[in-house]
Amino acid sequence: MSTLATEELLTEIQELIREREREGVAGLAERIGPAEWAALVPRLDSGEVAVLLQWLPDDEIPELLEELSPTEAAAILRTLSQAEAAAVLAGMDPDDAADVVEELSEPEAEGILIRMAPEEAAEIRGLADFPPDSAGGIMTPEFVAVSPEARSADAIAAIRRLVDEAETVNYVYVVDGQRHLLGVLSLYRLLLSQADTPVSQLMAPTTVRVRATADRETAARLLTERNLLAIPVVDDDDHLLGIITEDDVADVLEAETTEDIERLGGSQPLNVPYRISSVLLLVRKRIGWLLLLFVAEAYTGTVLRNFETELADVVALSFFIPLLIGTGGNIGSQTVTLIVRAMALNEVSFRDVAWIAFKEMRVGLILGAIMAVIAFGRATLLGVGADIGTVVAVTILAICLWSATVAAVLPLALRRVRIDPAVVSAPLITTLVDGTGLIIYFEIAKFVLHL
Repeated sequence: MSTLATEELLTEIQELIREREREGVAGLAERIGPAEWAALVPRLDSGEVAVLLQWLPDDEIPELLEELSPTEAAAILRTLSQAEAAAVLAGMDPDDAADVVEELSEPEAEGILIRMAPEEAAEIRGLADFPPDSAGGIMTPEFVAVSPEARSADAIAAIRRLVDEAETVNYVYVVDGQRHLLGVLSLYRLLLSQADTPVSQLMAPTTVRVRATADRETAARLLTERNLLAIPVVDDDDHLLGIITEDDVADVLEAETTEDIERLGGSQPLNVPYRISSVLLLVRKRIGWLLLLFVAEAYTGTVLRNFETELADVVALSFFIPLLIGTGGNIGSQTVTLIVRAMALNEVSFRDVAWIAFKEMRVGLILGAIMAVIAFGRATLLGVGADIGTVVAVTILAICLWSATVAAVLPLALRRVRIDPAVVSAPLITTLVDGTGLIIYFEIAKFVLHL
C-alpha cells in the first residue's frame, strides 16, 4: 500500500469514526486486510482504536493483532476486558499470542489466561517460557504429525483434519509414542504414493532440526540455507516441540537487520516501534553511545595540543584537518558495514582475517591513491605549496590504508571474543580514526617539513 493510499485511508477511517458511521467501517473491512489495518491502527489515538475494535468483525481482530508488533498488540489488549482479551488471544496463532503475553505484566497475563480454555492457555504459557530470541520463542506447536506405523492414507486424512489448524501442511512429521522426531514426509511425496504405503518407507529420516534453546538466528539461517518451508524444533531429548515457518523467519531477519542497522548508527536497539517510543526511551537508548564517543573524541583535542608547535609553525596544516579525518571516517564506515554484513550472512569468519585484511588493505591503497591525487590538486589550488600538498597527499594515502585495515579486522576480532560485531558502529570507527589520523598527519608533516 502506497504512502498516499495509507494517508487517504487513515483520513477516511478517522472521519467515519468521528461521524459514527459503523457501516462505513464495515465496508472498509471488506476492502482491506489485516496487514493494511496494521499499518493504520498505530496512527489512531486510543479512543479511535477502541471504537474501531467495537466495529470490526470479531474474526478480524486476532488477525490484526498478529500483524502488529507485540508491544502494540499488548497495548490494544489492555483496552479490552479480560474476557474480550482472552477471546482475541484464543483466535491468534499460539506463537504470536505468546509474544503478546510476554509484553504484559504477570497479573495482566494471568487474568487473561485463566479465562481461556485450559489447553490453549497451557500452550501459550509453554511458548512464553522460552526466551524471545530463541528458536523455542518463535516456534508454533501447530503442526501435523503421524506415527511410523501409519499409512499414506492416514497421513493424508490427518492433513485434511488439521489443515485449518496447522501452521503448514507442506510437511508431515513422523514421531513415536514419546514424540521423538523420527523423520518428515513431504506433501508432494504423499500425494504420489499408494494409499497403503507405510509412512516409514516414505519419510526422510535425516531431518534437519534445531534445538529449542538455539538462537533464533541459527534457526532462520538453517531454514533459508536449506530452502525449507518449515524446520522442526526439538528439545535436548529430541522430542518434537513445534515448527518454525517461513513467515517466522521473515520476522526474525527483519528484527535482526533492524537491530544491526541501529547499532551501526551508534544507538541501542529500540525493541519497540518508533511511533510509540517515548522521548525518555530514545534518550536512554542513545546517551550511552554518545557519552562513549564523546569521551573517545576528547583525545582528538589532546593530539592537537601535543602538536600545537607544528600548527603554529605551519598554519596551513590546519586547513586540511577536516578533510583528512572525514575521509578516514568514511572509509572506515564503508568497510565496517561491508564486513558486518558479510559476517551476518556467514560469508566470512575469524579464520579469514588475514586475507580479509590483505584485501581491504589493497582496496584502501587504491582508494587512497585516487584521493591523494585529488588532495594534492586541492592543496595546489589553495596555494599552500608543493611541500604541504605532498604531506596532505601522503597522509590521505596512509589514513585510507590504516582505516580500511582497522575496520576490517576489528569486527572479526570482537566476534572472536564473543562481542556482537554490530557494536563496532560507524561512529566508533570514525572516532577512532579521527585521533589516529591526526597523529599520522602530524608525524608525516614533521618528517617531510623537518619541523
